[in-house]
Amino acid sequence: MKKCLILQIILGAILLASCSSNNAQRAAEEMLGKAEKYFGEGKYDRAKIAIDSLRKVYPNAVETRKKALKLYQNISLKEAQEDLAITDSALQAVTLDYKYIKDKVEKDKAELRATAEELEMLTKTKMKLDSLKVRFDMQCAKIKYIHKKQKE
Repeated sequence: MKKCLILQIILGAILLASCSSNNAQRAAEEMLGKAEKYFGEGKYDRAKIAIDSLRKVYPNAVETRKKALKLYQNISLKEAQEDLAITDSALQAVTLDYKYIKDKVEKDKAELRATAEELEMLTKTKMKLDSLKVRFDMQCAKIKYIHKKQKE
């Protein structure tokens, strides 16, 4: 009798744990679905928050977390690609500005008419150009790294 009661308690605990695990898995999948929806809508920050919440709340939902990792990589890739496009446009515009200002300053220097304001503008434009080049290179490296991680 005592053995039968212990066996029933153990089976009940296993059944309860099984149901709890299924509910947690289902809730984790719903949270992943929400993150995918946000990604589809272009709400990348919300999608990342949903994925972070999934990781914290459901640490044992391993398969769902693997799917979430792939989604997180896709979000990061999309953000980097969009930022790269914006940076590239700005880089092209600033490059043209810099060339124009540089040619004007060099001409004014040759005629001994260069002003401090012109030289300062040239320096600031060069700094902006260098900054954009660094940002461009960083985004390219980030995209390359994400592609490498996605292949693994």
